[in-house]
Amino acid sequence: MSIKQFNGSYMPNEDRLMFRFNTAEDDEYRFWFTRRVTLFILAATDHLVEKKLEQKHDKPAAKAIAQFQQDAVKEQTKFTHDYAPASKYPIGADPVLVMDVKCTMMQVENIDVLSLDLVMPGGANLNLKLTVPILQTMRLLLERLAAQGNWGQLQLNVPAQVASTEAEVAAPPAEEKKNLH
Repeated sequence: MSIKQFNGSYMPNEDRLMFRFNTAEDDEYRFWFTRRVTLFILAATDHLVEKKLEQKHDKPAAKAIAQFQQDAVKEQTKFTHDYAPASKYPIGADPVLVMDVKCTMMQVENIDVLSLDLVMPGGANLNLKLTVPILQTMRLLLERLAAQGNWGQLQLNVPAQVASTEAEVAAPPAEEKKNLH
């Protein structure tokens, strides 16, 4: 699955984000992200990108590089293209509530990739593999949408489960996954 576009909107009546993306294969996936899920994605991905950079740089340099990369994305990303809805909906046309998220940094063909598992009701999940530049664009969209929701100052505290699993940065966990793609 090759992601073509991200799109999202804050839904005040739901106090949730409707996050969707389309693919080069003309598929569209629609999800509800709660505040908890959104803030977890932002905190965990920030943490994992920094930990990956710390493998080559000291901690202050890794933090500065990650911030520089995110600032560059903010400067270069304009979100000016209209979203082109797809014609196929593999998991349905209605948004699916994301119950939980699992994030792991890994290398695929010498490229740093974030594996993002969106856990849905019933235990199924959708796995996305995002390169760091695509991840940073998605993060920027989520940050802007969270700000529209007045979810307050984004206190991106890394949950203990992410902070204590530094091994996930080096190698993906060996677990059975129910993938929908």
